[in-house]
Amino acid sequence: MGESLNPSPLARLRRAVRPDWSRTVAARRTAAGLLVVLAAAAALRPDPAGQRHDVIVALRDLSPGTPLTDADVGVESRLAATIPDGASRDIQNTFGATLAGPTRRGEVITDVRLLGSRLTEASAGPDARIVPLHLADDALVDLIRPGDVVDVLAAGSTQAGLDSPPEVIATAAIVALVSAESAGPAGASERVVLVVLPRHAANAVAGAALTRQITVTFH
Repeated sequence: MGESLNPSPLARLRRAVRPDWSRTVAARRTAAGLLVVLAAAAALRPDPAGQRHDVIVALRDLSPGTPLTDADVGVESRLAATIPDGASRDIQNTFGATLAGPTRRGEVITDVRLLGSRLTEASAGPDARIVPLHLADDALVDLIRPGDVVDVLAAGSTQAGLDSPPEVIATAAIVALVSAESAGPAGASERVVLVVLPRHAANAVAGAALTRQITVTFH
């Protein structure tokens, strides 16, 4: 028998609570369509991992100690996921900066690769300073590399005709830069070793270097 033309209240309630087959199919098709639209939107949305940013990179192999020019560095677009922290992005601020270590062609220039407060803070804390040293033994300079850890010694002073032993005036200094080889007017070496030390130790070393011969020992 067909459905009653005058269904009872109970039958009406059942029909409202349990939709018929056609309503169920329509609802499923609508939900499927919404899922397709959402999937398409997700596929078209830019992937953060695929974003690119301009950074400063070395255009050729570079040696430490030379101010950077437009022949040394340039701007390249790199994937965001491959860019290191502290990457340099302003080419004008990079010109004239000094590298603290050798750099390969294509390497991204970061803040801790350049002489400055970022390098000193990363090496010896926020209160660190850079101290230039002229070593008594020129041959020793050839053995020192950026990143070496050294102790700084000052030659003993002469008192009453007797030489006192050398004094350790700083420990665990980080070598930031060894200047390129050059010769002074009389053929004397002008090479300088820059070391990073906490402020008090740096000031003591700088003061001793004014009147005493300086050398270092390696860790």
